[in-house]
Amino acid sequence: METTETRTVVSEFLGTLLLVFFAVGAAVLAGEYIGTFGIALAFGFVMLALAYTLGPISGCHINPAVTLGMLLARRITVRTAVEYWIAQILGGIVGAALLFLVAKQVPGLQTHAAFGTNGWGDRSAVHINLGGAFVAEIVMTFLFVFVVLGVTHKVAVLGFGGLAIGLALGTVHLIGIPLDGTSVNPARSLGPAIFAGGAAITQVWLFIIAPLIGGALAALVHQITHPPQEPVVVADRAARGEPSTPDEPASGDRV
Repeated sequence: METTETRTVVSEFLGTLLLVFFAVGAAVLAGEYIGTFGIALAFGFVMLALAYTLGPISGCHINPAVTLGMLLARRITVRTAVEYWIAQILGGIVGAALLFLVAKQVPGLQTHAAFGTNGWGDRSAVHINLGGAFVAEIVMTFLFVFVVLGVTHKVAVLGFGGLAIGLALGTVHLIGIPLDGTSVNPARSLGPAIFAGGAAITQVWLFIIAPLIGGALAALVHQITHPPQEPVVVADRAARGEPSTPDEPASGDRV
């Protein structure tokens, strides 16, 4: 494996590990103190920080659904996608293992079938059913991946793209935490579920499949709303005060 490929894979592993440890950790270790809003902010802020830190290296997908969206948008190769998926899954598991180690040092903290995992029915704050959780995960992941694809021209996060990505992740958590705990990321769901066991592991399949469907749909719709290279061309023309289309007057000529 080339040095560049090693750096990108390590970045995806490390980013997913940190997202799980800190963001899921906010729910596990501090949930009763910071509430839903605080947990959502934790996910958004960690994603925001990692986007600017790891974005220039690997694109900071740290989410198999985002990687699938990038693959379908033809921004990465199949080989890169597979490498990213492996790194993300392993990162999620290691991050959950470290979090589990810390959680076990807190007397009386419940981890069985809990541990910041996702679920429906009795494991949902609002008792959403399986179908509702499935649809919610597809729609929430669609929004998140659509935003990621929209603010990145290739793979890397540039300019204010990281801010939009962090805000998008925080927003879907504000909505999704009461519904099913919010996944939108198979690696984030699988890692904690392995250590929680019980119903968490039997229900985790939904939080793997639904986000991938949402990511795939986001990529397909993005190809319609943002044809290849168009965002770059429009941005470049706007910066020069030129019309974004041949029939549109330049900014200096508009009334």
